[in-house]
Amino acid sequence: MARVDRHNRVHFWRDREIPGLSCLHADFTRHEFAPHAHAGFVIAVTEEGGARFESRGADGEAVPGRLLTFNPDEPHSGRLGTSPRWHYRALYVDAPALEVVLAGLGLERPAFFRDNSLSDPELIAHFRALHIALEAGADRLQVEELLVGGFGQLFARHGCGARPDAGPTRDRALLGSVVARMEDQRTDTPGLEELGAAVGLTAFQLIGLFKRTTGLTPHAFLTQIRVRTAAGALQSGRSIADAASLAGFYDQAALTNQFKRTFGITPRQFAAAYAG
Repeated sequence: MARVDRHNRVHFWRDREIPGLSCLHADFTRHEFAPHAHAGFVIAVTEEGGARFESRGADGEAVPGRLLTFNPDEPHSGRLGTSPRWHYRALYVDAPALEVVLAGLGLERPAFFRDNSLSDPELIAHFRALHIALEAGADRLQVEELLVGGFGQLFARHGCGARPDAGPTRDRALLGSVVARMEDQRTDTPGLEELGAAVGLTAFQLIGLFKRTTGLTPHAFLTQIRVRTAAGALQSGRSIADAASLAGFYDQAALTNQFKRTFGITPRQFAAAYAG
């Protein structure tokens, strides 16, 4: 569904042939992404203008000569910076689509990218061609050729083996306990002190745990839980009001604000892509 406002033009859709593959074609003159992460891989090609992004504590630049790659669950944020415009195409490759890629490549698990910004003109052109083919409604054979071929080259040239462990085993266990409670009580989440005390940590130690293992603060992580819950509800056909309530947002406006800061689109645009 395309939408035009005074500042931005956005087209978001999902591929009807390959589950888990969705696309964004955006032309922003005013937008800022809050720190967030996606469940799958994000590959982005800038066509005109540019933006600044932050990932892994470092600042980077999205420009036409760089291919952006973000690993699953890797936090990042973005803003236009000094550029008056950011015109780009992004691919979101979630688990079902990644299974298609891995099967096509004969791999059991994907590579991990240590760099978020890559200089590779051939791959930039390849992923731009894939995105254009998807937007034009190309047949599945053509899309799979471009998708599998592109990721094959991307993994081979820029992949760095398996994803490293997210901290010591004890940290992962503590995080899992806290996250499970956040998910269960996302509509009325306990405060830092109560969440920390449940796993033997002070509020300050809990903040440190989240930053070490997820790259996000506890509140930012909770927001991601809520946004993803709302997205899942919208995918299943629930109304925006129901999705907001189920996810733990105060109202539809609160959901819309956080949804746009995470995905760059409104809940209504997201739901339209999954309608029918």
